[in-house]
Amino acid sequence: MKILIITGNLAYPAILDIVKDSNKEVIVHKANTQIAAFLTPNQIIKEIKNNIQDQLDDVDVILVPGLIRRSTDKIAEELNIPTFKGPTDCADLGMVIDLIDNLNLATDKPADRLIEEEKRKRAFNFIKDFESDSQKREELLKKPNNILVGKLAVGEDFPIRVLSEIANAPSLPKERLIKKAKHFVESGSDMIDIGMAAGEDNSDMIPDLIKTLRPIVGDRPLSIDTLNPNEIKVAVENGIDLVLSVDLGHAKELVPLLKKYDVPAVLLPTNFAVNKVPHTVDERLEYIDELIGYCSKYSPEDEPIDFIADLILDPVNSSSITDSLIACKKFKENNPYPLFFGVGNVTELLDTDSTGANALLAGIAMEIGASVLFTPEESGKNEGSVYELAIASKMMFLAKHRSSIPKDLGINLLRFKDKKQRADILGEEMYEDQSNIKHIIAKESKRFILDRAGSFKIRVNYAENLEDRSIIVTHFKKTVPDIVVEGKYPKEIYDELVKQGLVSRMDHAAYLGSELQKAQIAMITGKEYVQDFELFDKPINFNED
Repeated sequence: MKILIITGNLAYPAILDIVKDSNKEVIVHKANTQIAAFLTPNQIIKEIKNNIQDQLDDVDVILVPGLIRRSTDKIAEELNIPTFKGPTDCADLGMVIDLIDNLNLATDKPADRLIEEEKRKRAFNFIKDFESDSQKREELLKKPNNILVGKLAVGEDFPIRVLSEIANAPSLPKERLIKKAKHFVESGSDMIDIGMAAGEDNSDMIPDLIKTLRPIVGDRPLSIDTLNPNEIKVAVENGIDLVLSVDLGHAKELVPLLKKYDVPAVLLPTNFAVNKVPHTVDERLEYIDELIGYCSKYSPEDEPIDFIADLILDPVNSSSITDSLIACKKFKENNPYPLFFGVGNVTELLDTDSTGANALLAGIAMEIGASVLFTPEESGKNEGSVYELAIASKMMFLAKHRSSIPKDLGINLLRFKDKKQRADILGEEMYEDQSNIKHIIAKESKRFILDRAGSFKIRVNYAENLEDRSIIVTHFKKTVPDIVVEGKYPKEIYDELVKQGLVSRMDHAAYLGSELQKAQIAMITGKEYVQDFELFDKPINFNED
């Protein structure tokens, strides 16, 4: 196969280096432009006809820069040669050339994005096919390490299930309760937990809580988080699918009830009735074994209820996260039963962005053999944790089945950094002639002139569903609001502001562009946006006195 690659002055040396060892015949043509992405289809047609028309006879395919704005259809039609977009970054060109025989390139999408989309599609299809294989599901459910929670298969042989908690559910207005449940469903939660208030008895509210949430969660199981026997009894009688939790203090009372209604429970290695809480690895294992024995003793016909063991994952530098992980690992080495992993215990009490922490904890959970990842979203830094764990769970399931590390799976949790280190082909050292380039060190102007067209107040609408979020800009004329413009993207908003004649100064226009971009970043990431303030803290300078 013979490939013609069109590029610009800046990327040309890097591309020559990339293709020099290719097993394909490659022609690289340097168009008369510094930056290849600025080329248009008409310019490319003209460039090829004027300069390399005589080299087109044996060319099988033309690759143009992935970042050109328009489709390549016109080029293909004019030159009668299939023409497609290459990758967005020339560093990925080698990969595209290697895969070109088996890659369905596009005229309107960059090649590297097509590869990622295909990987993503295959990843989700693999999980979907696994989950929909009813015969395999029934076979796996015969094993003691898998159970049914409602209609959901939970256990070591299935993807780790994400259980999201609606904390303090009895105190929430019905509208807020429904909104929270919808958010968790849309975030990919497998099960929804009704978090009750510790030290209270809200048994009378439970039937209505369950009735309210059932239509929202659909086939997803509902659980209840309480140690109050009265609340557990009412919940079980009203169709709850899972009880969080049973401990040594009330196992004798509750296990026969759970067996009667065939409701599984999360078992805690505690006895809060007498302040019995484990601190060491051995105590955790001893208490949970004792509780499992209780379940056998008080279940009819000596058949234990279905349960998920919770060895209690501790926060960092509390009792000991290391000991709790060791206890989890030892438990799974000696028992086939499903394991509960309280991820929120760690992330809610750790001042770091939740994304990486959730992914790492999901990976540890997969290695140990845990079956449930549990989290609320009670703090700003933990917002989005349910979605993050839903993605992380799928990543770990794919890695486990592929016997690979969780990398290049087709799905990822990269939000703030790129996977690849990009080549700096646009650095100033790439300009051949720098003699006429003036280098200026930027300085902020302290001068401020009010725009006669008016001023703006910018805010972000932080809807729980990302698709419903927006940027709201209110225009003020002499301190009186007169126009509100709402949108999702900075360009559509500032285009509208300009069209409405609401900006008359260049410095004000530049300011608006900067603030709108900040607002969009905040809208996507969940960072708090406050107009005129920075989104991110400055990095710590470790060399300061």
